[in-house]
Amino acid sequence: MPPNHRMAATEWALLALLSLLWGGSFFFAKVAVATLPPLTVVLARVGLAALALALYLRWRGTPWPRDRAVWRAFVGMGLLNNLIPFALMFWGQTVLSSALASVLNATTPVFSLLVAHVLTADEKLAVHKVVGIALGVAGVAVLVGVEAVSQADPAILPILACLGAALSYGFASVFGRRFKRLGIDPVVGAFGQTAATSLMTVPLVLAVAAPWHSAWPDAPTWAALVGLALLSTALAYVLFFQLLATVGAINTSLVTLLIPVSAILLGSVFLGERLTGPQIGGMLLIGAGLLAIDGRILARHRVRA
Repeated sequence: MPPNHRMAATEWALLALLSLLWGGSFFFAKVAVATLPPLTVVLARVGLAALALALYLRWRGTPWPRDRAVWRAFVGMGLLNNLIPFALMFWGQTVLSSALASVLNATTPVFSLLVAHVLTADEKLAVHKVVGIALGVAGVAVLVGVEAVSQADPAILPILACLGAALSYGFASVFGRRFKRLGIDPVVGAFGQTAATSLMTVPLVLAVAAPWHSAWPDAPTWAALVGLALLSTALAYVLFFQLLATVGAINTSLVTLLIPVSAILLGSVFLGERLTGPQIGGMLLIGAGLLAIDGRILARHRVRA
């Protein structure tokens, strides 16, 4: 798919819906971690999503892969793209607002570019990408600085956890390139990584979270878990892979700019969260960095000039 593909109205609508689903994951997680340990929420998210995707593949008549190399790839992707970032992000949200967590998560493309520059031979940094990274780092510095001076008990560790999640996503973006070489169907890949993550998370939950000591979840918590798994994971994956196939990776990556907006709106409406002026400034710097990394606005300006 060429990078200059002009998206139709229906494709923009799907992109907006995807941003709402992934932005909603921060809202659902904030509700769930209020009553459940973060690792338990991780297991619920990937376990229910894997079940839903397995039923979808069965309905579609697609067999599960049996090759060991494919399942090793699922384990690696499940670790980098699910277990590590979900655990870090959910733990961070026990302190941080869903809005701030979503803004920190928006630094993922910055880390993806840095990891790809170091580990690959064909995705090196260009000038506009370096500018974008600098703006993104400045935005994060503003956010971290605000938290450090505005609280008696600074939330530095939760912020670093969310940034660690973004870094893990960056490694996952490079690791995931092997899925194309292995010829893995995107939805099969989504099922495989959530299933592998579920298997890895079960012993961790039993050893660390001790779910038998937790109170039985109430109705809002169950609703948040179902929304997190079925809407923000299973359905979101299906929409994501559909957009990748129709509008390409560059256009699909624009969802990164929209996710914080969705998360902030949901947090404001349903959780009563508010962003301060400096936090909004940090978010705008990160957004400007992502636009610079994308490069299309600069390219259009050059064409007009």
